[in-house]
Amino acid sequence: MRITGTGHASMRIDTPAGSILCDPWVNPAYFASWFPFPDNSGLDWESLGDTDYLYVSHLHRDHFDAKHLRRFVSKKATVLLPEFPTSELEDELRELGFTSFLRTKTEQVVELDGGLKVMIQALTSPTDGPIGDSSLWVEYDGIRLLNQNDARPTDLGLFASLGHVHAHMLQFSGAIWYPMVYELPESAKRAFGKQKRDRQFDRTWRYIDDLKASSVFPIAGPPCFLDDELWQFNDIFGDEGNIFPDQGRFLEEYAKVGGTNAVVLLPGSVTEVTAEGATGVTHPDGVTLEEFFADKERYLREYRDRQRVVIAAEKESWRHPEIDILKEMKRRIEPLLEESVYLAKGVGGPVRFDLVGSSGDAGEETVESIVVDFPGKEVRRYADEKVRYRFRTERALVEHLLHTGEVDWVNSLFLSCRFSAARIGQYNEFVYAFFKCLSEERLQYAEGWYAEQKPDAEDVKLGDWIVQRRCPHLKADLTRFGVIDGTTLTCQLHGWKFDLPSGRCLTSVGHELRSKPAADAPAEVVEVAEATDVDG
Repeated sequence: MRITGTGHASMRIDTPAGSILCDPWVNPAYFASWFPFPDNSGLDWESLGDTDYLYVSHLHRDHFDAKHLRRFVSKKATVLLPEFPTSELEDELRELGFTSFLRTKTEQVVELDGGLKVMIQALTSPTDGPIGDSSLWVEYDGIRLLNQNDARPTDLGLFASLGHVHAHMLQFSGAIWYPMVYELPESAKRAFGKQKRDRQFDRTWRYIDDLKASSVFPIAGPPCFLDDELWQFNDIFGDEGNIFPDQGRFLEEYAKVGGTNAVVLLPGSVTEVTAEGATGVTHPDGVTLEEFFADKERYLREYRDRQRVVIAAEKESWRHPEIDILKEMKRRIEPLLEESVYLAKGVGGPVRFDLVGSSGDAGEETVESIVVDFPGKEVRRYADEKVRYRFRTERALVEHLLHTGEVDWVNSLFLSCRFSAARIGQYNEFVYAFFKCLSEERLQYAEGWYAEQKPDAEDVKLGDWIVQRRCPHLKADLTRFGVIDGTTLTCQLHGWKFDLPSGRCLTSVGHELRSKPAADAPAEVVEVAEATDVDG
């Protein structure tokens, strides 16, 4: 099994029974904020795109590059389609000219021609990617690969049960806007950023330890930021609070926990995966990893110079002054507010958007403030009331979202990092779940998903506490992901924290944990499980 690195989460898998191209991404994403790192635009995409199978893990635009798929990937390829709750991924691929689809059933192995086997695990909560994320397992002639990309399954046991995995590809770096965009003192941003960076690595180590693959491939990040307005987000300033560590940093951190089996693929790198793991890695132009990462800042500056015209052209396309933003937001959002029960109740108050523009010959800054009022089920002008959640962004970005009919403002505007945010109190997942679901299909699915959630009846012992086994956030098994420090429990899958004496969620609203001291529990309960303390 030969693996060719093609950048970010993308790779081409070649076997005698066929080839699979995964998640090819080349063009800038999220309002020209994210670019692939390293630059992969110079690869021979005509050859790479001549593939037997195409796998797109989900609709994040750093995995689904419509422009690239349309131009370079053979329409004769059979699409390996995850079993998602909506048809959006298939619909968009058909629009690009793909006609052959293998609609997989989640967690069911499919044998293709020539003995090539695949299985796709689809994650389908409203908070998994844009209504869905997935992982691809591949086997040929006893050699197995797991392309986890940036999916976060609660358990890798299913993949391990199919036999030892020889190559494990997984995300390790940031793919979010927190905490950089929040209106906080710089010292607080650094502290929160360091916590998030540490959690990212801890989660990665947990996944690696769960699967125990022969070789581990850090993929799916980081992006790089080539616009001058976002340049500070690149991890080139020695900031331990930067949440976008690169593959070189991964190698350093992995070595600290005893990791010796990591393989980094640059765009164009090739390796063979055998029963012993990845062997014979060759990098393009004979470069070594040490040489490549030694002068990252210079590399990014040259990359930025090549992309300036692209960024400028993108910015020119955003403005649509003919759009009446308030009128169009009312038309798009108010019908969804009327239908929303669980999401509206979860948000619980108005959300304010401050839209910044300019007017006059001198270009004076103007700000139009619009409120999405969840209790009142309306979109209206801000009435100088107190709000718990506020976003500030360029007016042109929202004009573009409305002009294009974008149904997912989370995986477009927010991932662009071209905004600032403020909130009173805790993170609220329902705010982001709603703005990810600006279509009838998505909203109905999200409402149904929340309606069907059942209380978790199983209790387990973690340290000196009895808690419900499944995390109230996204049902992660706390016997595996729960870490106790004093009277605080942290679920390492997503970093959510809970106060054990009260059960109160310290990270968000509306997610209480059932918990009590083990000394107060019946004897038959306290034998279930033990947790690892933070210092242990």
